[in-house]
Order: sequence, then C-alpha cells, then structure tokens
Amino acid sequence: MDFTQSILDGNRLSLARLLTQVENDLPEGRAALAELFPHTGRAHLIGITGAPGTGKSSLVNQIALYYRKQHASRKRVAIVAVDPSSPFTGGAVLGDRVRMRDLSGDTGVFIRSMASRGSLGGLAQATAAVVQVFDAAGYEVILIETVGAGQSEVDIARLAHTTIVVEAPGLGDDIQAIKAGILEIADILVINKADRPGVENTEHALRTTLDLAHPTQLIFHHHGKTMSVELSAATDTGLWVPPILKTVAIDGTGITEVAEWIDKHLAHLHQSGGWAIRERARLESELEAALQEALMTRFRESISEAQFDEVFERVVNRSLSPWEAVRSLLNGRFK
Repeated sequence: MDFTQSILDGNRLSLARLLTQVENDLPEGRAALAELFPHTGRAHLIGITGAPGTGKSSLVNQIALYYRKQHASRKRVAIVAVDPSSPFTGGAVLGDRVRMRDLSGDTGVFIRSMASRGSLGGLAQATAAVVQVFDAAGYEVILIETVGAGQSEVDIARLAHTTIVVEAPGLGDDIQAIKAGILEIADILVINKADRPGVENTEHALRTTLDLAHPTQLIFHHHGKTMSVELSAATDTGLWVPPILKTVAIDGTGITEVAEWIDKHLAHLHQSGGWAIRERARLESELEAALQEALMTRFRESISEAQFDEVFERVVNRSLSPWEAVRSLLNGRFK
C-alpha cells in the first residue's frame, strides 16, 4: 500500500513512522508532506500556553477527554506536546504521555511529544509539519501544548487558530502572563487550579489588564447619568473579547465551559473571516521559515568552513563588523 495513502486511510503505524521522519527532517518525510499538503486545512488548531506550573498538561488531558466523550460529534483529537530540551544532552523530558493516562487505549486520540530543541518559543520548526500530518490524517482537533518558557511563547499564535493562555494563582506573581508578555495573544484566558487561595486576585488582575486592551464595557452619558453596557465576547464590530474562565483540571471542573468557548471562538472565526486570515498568516510564517532554512543551507554549502571561520575570526577581533562580514560572505570576498 502507498505510504501516503495509508496515512489518509488512518493507519496509526504508518502515521507514527511518518511523524518520526518529519521530526527528523528526512527526505522521505518531506516527500510525504508534499503529497499530503492538499489534504490539509480542515483541522482546528488549538494552542495551550502559559507559565510552567499552571497545569497545562492536565488541562489538555481534560479538553481531549471532553471532545472524545462528551462533545456531540466525538471529534478525533491529536495532541502535540512540545517538551523542553535538555541544554546538555539535547533530550527532552517527554513526560506528557505519562500524565495523560486517561486517554490511553482510545484510537481516536494520538499523542506525540516533541523536543523543542532550543527553538524560539519552545516550538520546534518541525511542529508545524507534525501538525500538518495530523491534519491530513483526519484529526479534527489538534491540541498544541507548548513549553511555557517566557515571552517568546507568542510564537504559538502564529500556528494556532485558537490560543488559550493558562494562569494559576499562587505562583509568586499575580499575573505571570503579563510579566511574560503573552497575554495579548490570548483568545481564551483560563485560570487553572481555581480552588487555590488567591484566585480572586488573579482574576481581578487579569480582568484589569484585559480591559486596557479589550474594553468590556461601553461607558456613555444619558440625561446627565453615567451608564455602562457590557460588551459580549464577539461584538458586531468583529471584536473578540477573551473570556476569563476558571477550572480545576484535576477533577474536570470548568472544562465543559472551556470547550464551549472554544467552539464559540471557532464559530466567530468563520463568521468574521478570521479563519481565512489566520490560515494565510500561518502559511506565510511557515513559508518564510522554510525559505530561511533553505537559503541558509544553500549558503553554507556554497562556502567552505575555513572561509567562514576566517571571516568570523575577523568579527571576533573587531576588525570587521557583522554587517560587513555578511556583505563579504555573500559577495564571495573574504580578504
């Protein structure tokens, strides 16, 4: 049987093998990606990000369970868990599959752990390709859980249609997301571990900051009186105001509401034209990343290591600026 066709037919073994080839950037993987690409563009990509310790893996586990057992359409779910790579060995913890035992044995769920390999935002370049394979294989919902390592997590917004930013009280800072600069990318805000003390402070701080970017009240004067009207999450102007939801992922509290808001955001994307806009931006980002990688590879193949090292040493010795070095390397003038 044709390898690509077996993926389209739902063969899990072929899928696992292709994911390995894609993650290792093998020629077979690239060839399969090219054949599968026309079959993509249908899955709902949901990114889950936030500071370490907020319970992202537990939340992902519960959302997947909801889609498999409670959602009306019992959607097929793929989970891409991007783990932090060790700076010493290059290996990853890859512990998410251990924590997601509730999903074991369900053929409608496929979990793949990936090492970030030190890439910006904890998202390996191969992540987009892995998501593409799951999309072509017929998985309707793809949950992408990121490392949660800081401000560079905004990269998840370039890949996902719906981005969930997870917070938790009692982490030493009222709002980790504000500190990390990732609040702006949230389509849905979730305060997990909401049974802990301090949840009110976290919710208040989130709402205050959210109002600065997305006013949730319309203030006006009528007959000398100041009046206000609450704005809905999706207004007539096409503005989406991220809801603030509270969950306790360990026991499933609040998960139904999160899933309902995910569906609301999906409907909003289709109604407002946001789906097409995000798909275009996502594909443009993937194309630029692939182009940069290909150009860099081609350039390094065009010069010898000795030539590169010679120019680099001049930069180290401050006799040549990095910009002059680039110009020299591109023009082939090394002296």
